[in-house]
Amino acid sequence: MLFPFTSSLTGALALSFSAAALAAQDTPSPLTLGEVKINAESGVAGTATTEGSGSFTTGAMSTAVGLPLSIRETPQSVSVITRQRMDDQGMNDLNDVVKYAPGITLRKFGGDRQQFLARGFSIDNLMYDGLPTTLSSFTLDTVAGADLAMYDRVEVVRGATGLMTGAGSPSATLNLVRKRPTATPQVSITTSAGSWDRYRTQVDASNRLNESGTLRGRIVAAYEDDKSYIDVRAKQRQTFYGVVEADLSDATTWTLGASKQRDDATSDWGSLPAGPNGEYLHLPRSTFLSNDWAYWDRDNVTLFTDLTTRFDNGWTSRLAFAKVWAESNTFSSYLSAVKGGGFAQSSGQYDTTDVQTNLDGSLSGPFQLFGREHELTVGASRRQEKFDQKGGFWSKAIPIDIYNFDPGVIPKPDIADRTPYQSQNTATEEGIYAAARFNPFDPLHVIIGTRLSWYDYDNRSGAGDYKVTQQVTPYAGVIYDLNETYSVYASYTEIFKPQTQQDVAGSVLQPMTGESYEVGIKGEYFDGELNASLALFDMTQENRAYALDTQPANCLATNRTCYEAAGEVRSRGLDAEISGALTPDWQASAAYTLVLSQYVKDKAFDKGNLFAPNQPKHLFKAATTYHLQGNLHKARIGADVLAQSKTYGRVGNGHAEQGAYGVVGLMAGYRLDEHWDARVNLNNVLDQKYWQGIPTASGSGTYGDPRNVMFSLKWTL
Repeated sequence: MLFPFTSSLTGALALSFSAAALAAQDTPSPLTLGEVKINAESGVAGTATTEGSGSFTTGAMSTAVGLPLSIRETPQSVSVITRQRMDDQGMNDLNDVVKYAPGITLRKFGGDRQQFLARGFSIDNLMYDGLPTTLSSFTLDTVAGADLAMYDRVEVVRGATGLMTGAGSPSATLNLVRKRPTATPQVSITTSAGSWDRYRTQVDASNRLNESGTLRGRIVAAYEDDKSYIDVRAKQRQTFYGVVEADLSDATTWTLGASKQRDDATSDWGSLPAGPNGEYLHLPRSTFLSNDWAYWDRDNVTLFTDLTTRFDNGWTSRLAFAKVWAESNTFSSYLSAVKGGGFAQSSGQYDTTDVQTNLDGSLSGPFQLFGREHELTVGASRRQEKFDQKGGFWSKAIPIDIYNFDPGVIPKPDIADRTPYQSQNTATEEGIYAAARFNPFDPLHVIIGTRLSWYDYDNRSGAGDYKVTQQVTPYAGVIYDLNETYSVYASYTEIFKPQTQQDVAGSVLQPMTGESYEVGIKGEYFDGELNASLALFDMTQENRAYALDTQPANCLATNRTCYEAAGEVRSRGLDAEISGALTPDWQASAAYTLVLSQYVKDKAFDKGNLFAPNQPKHLFKAATTYHLQGNLHKARIGADVLAQSKTYGRVGNGHAEQGAYGVVGLMAGYRLDEHWDARVNLNNVLDQKYWQGIPTASGSGTYGDPRNVMFSLKWTL
């Protein structure tokens, strides 16, 4: 079944694109809209920082190729969630960003477990200030709830990003860009209170630390106490961030910062189940099928620094380092289906440590060739992840009645009775990369880049080590400026992902390779205050582990499944977005994504079957804020919409389904005076009941938040 609003949504996007084009043609210059200048002092043209701009877009980003390019100059689908949009929609952590970011889906499969999805694939790389961080099923739990208090914006690149991230899937990359110190005094205190006894307080202070302003500092602190619409669930979060920036000379700036986030939660692992063949069990949204002694505590500490030097010839060098210490301590329960019907509860206890170290050095700037100026960036990087998990599980499953379950009845198991479990591994990736933007003549720009990577996986728990040597990852993009407003582009990007399965000879399979083709058109209006794009993409992932139809004798004798690197999947679609200022008082963002993903070759599924049925075929997201005029000029109103077509998960001999749905949010704000500002956010206004994580026969079902309200009051110096 197609999403019922598809034609109207696509038409609305096309109308917005056309309206923006007409506005740009009718205005006397690209900087004006009628008699009103649209890029006031807080304009975004040429700048990357979004804090204080009041905008839903940015003037530059470097996540895709390492060069500071505008959205129009980047030959991929790129978006940004700005500080203004975070504030208007009341976003507090990275899950909120993913929920509303164009082309990306948030999948929950437990109260504190989630997965980020894009274009048919899972997202397994995040970046912090341009330095990549590996995401896995374990590490995602410690960073997905990253508090947004310390970030200026989140940049999103959809498609393969191997040039800058190295190993990963061809889905997307999110780059979280931290706030930096200011040379002028800046202090704010924000308090919030809302449904289910949710409370939050945030303090943000920045200023110069010496008279000349060559030394600047900033501190951010936030505390959050959340109950939930789910029985028993609760979470407390403490966030601290500090950064110092020093001008060592007129050309050199040194930055040193650290952050710490602590989450303490009463949490479940598996959430709600479906029937053995995906049947809907009609459990209330408040159902909690873990125990009141369950917990999931996480601690994340980050230290980062960078040294940036700007040379007289326009070149810039940057040496950046970051280290993350992430810990997770959990003791909780999960469901299993009982043969013949019903469910049972089992428990596990795990202590996890994940330490990631990242170093990157780069040099970039302009150069002359054949009488024209071009840009080049070259760099080298090294990142290492050291993962350690110890704990165990209890094999005895206790039958429970999911419709009449009491979280206080089952006692906490004795740790001495558990079956021990341990996993220890170290993954190291090193690479060198280069990208050049050639400008052979004024309308044409060509970006050529490549990365050479070395990957080493050391399984410290036993066998299973493997290496990838000199993996080449190319990048190519062409942008042609049709006029001062529009550009057409085409790009080709790649990425690789190591895998652990073995072939008949016992050798680890070659890495999966992902490639992405994209063509599109982009428009930039009002000197970059409004950006629009329309793209078609075609992606494949090859060399996927493919279990042999007939297992050879040596594989059967050693009780293992043998594979060949023959699996392939394909994802095609359309990506459209418009974001920024429609008028000086009206910020808006709207995005529509069409994704068609299918198996090309796989043992378990026939050719043409959906590869990622848990990702919607049609996805529409929009948000807007409008400042009223005249006597109501202190007031602003806003709204947001998330709508998607049906999704499903394969369960037993059937499916667990989520039909097409839409979720609407409303916002109203009022500037009381120069210091005080009040805002209210009403989320899921229509109280839509939907699965944010589709259930399986043993759990994973997680409802989206019911209707709720949050009141916020902000004081600024």
